[in-house]
Amino acid sequence: MRFYGFLACSVLAVSLLVGCSSGGGSETLAGIEIGNPALALTADFSVDYAEVVPGSLRKQAKEEKEPVLLDSFTMTLTEVLTYSSYYVAVSPEVKENGLPVWPEEDASGTTLPISFTEGTSVDEPFKSINLDDEGYLKEIGVSFKPEGPNSLIRGRVLLDGEYVPFEYDLNGFQRVGMRYHLSQIDLSVDSVANLSVVFHVRCFTKGVDFSEAVVSEDGIIHLDNANNVAVWQALNKNFVPSFRPLRYSYTDAQGMVVEDYVKDIWDGVIGSMKDNTIKNGDFSHGLSNWIFFTQMYGEATAEVVGSKGNGYTLEVDVTNGGNKSYSVQLIQEDVALVAGKRYKCVFTIWSNVEGRITARIGTYDDYETVGFMEHPLVKTSGQSFEKEFSPLESTPFARFELNLGSSVRKFFIKDIKIYRLEE
Repeated sequence: MRFYGFLACSVLAVSLLVGCSSGGGSETLAGIEIGNPALALTADFSVDYAEVVPGSLRKQAKEEKEPVLLDSFTMTLTEVLTYSSYYVAVSPEVKENGLPVWPEEDASGTTLPISFTEGTSVDEPFKSINLDDEGYLKEIGVSFKPEGPNSLIRGRVLLDGEYVPFEYDLNGFQRVGMRYHLSQIDLSVDSVANLSVVFHVRCFTKGVDFSEAVVSEDGIIHLDNANNVAVWQALNKNFVPSFRPLRYSYTDAQGMVVEDYVKDIWDGVIGSMKDNTIKNGDFSHGLSNWIFFTQMYGEATAEVVGSKGNGYTLEVDVTNGGNKSYSVQLIQEDVALVAGKRYKCVFTIWSNVEGRITARIGTYDDYETVGFMEHPLVKTSGQSFEKEFSPLESTPFARFELNLGSSVRKFFIKDIKIYRLEE
């Protein structure tokens, strides 16, 4: 499973000349702009005791007494990164590992203590961060390490109606990292992106039987590699997913690296069977969710025409085909796919000049095809393109593209769908 290098290969230029007309009126609706808006970054870190309901927002716990309470939980923040697809040249290192945005280069080695139980808000240390990096933001990553050799979570567990103190040893981990999907980042405040890193106690303790733990002579349940090992290992398994990012990685005490998705959040990203994974595939919202892109001497405009009652059509007028089929592209990124499952891609297309195009589903970082690549012959009357395929890897960020360049002609495109055929 590939977790790094989700960045687009570099290209030469960007064109976003788009519009939408409906009936007799006209309304301009731009597609996705390449380059993040100028966003400052803030972050907050906290503990949450609410019950997590898979696939939905949290609901408050109903118990009069919380089964587990945390008294102190602190880790050291070591790095903040952004993961984006780029349509300009970027270094291989950024493409492979993300763009470090904190600490700054001249402050290498800077760390920040974060107390989850006290509720830490970070503003001032991030004041120089500007997320305007010429990329299409997809994720924000944070990395932590235990504070030191005696790093512990201290708390209390309810046993037989009484709270018993416990100490959970964090040194089963050398490093932990979480990557939060853009949909998990609060962009509601103008010019600010706020990342909430929340530790969910109910997820941490789910399926863990504290009644099996032995209370030491000092009256504390010690949970480490020498005491109550089975309970400690069960908590270790739950620990990093309890931050509930889309995906996570960690290095354990032996140096083994583990990477995975948080299952129910991943299930929410991929959607249900037969859900259209293409957003705004009928173009009823203009070019919202779409990237219309020219490069290598390609010149073209795109306009959505039609009305609610009669449906919408995207008209792409290629006035200079450029050097390559990908000199003119219609792209949608963030298409979530599950490896090995059967999918179907369907859309309707015609042109004023008969000729071939390229339709493909690939990665945005290295142009590898992970779904399919076909070269259908587009005729002068409407025809349906249909293709069944099985993705080669699971990813929330596959890229669907129609390459429409290489010759002068006009295209008409309707009703693009990609949906799963099996659970």
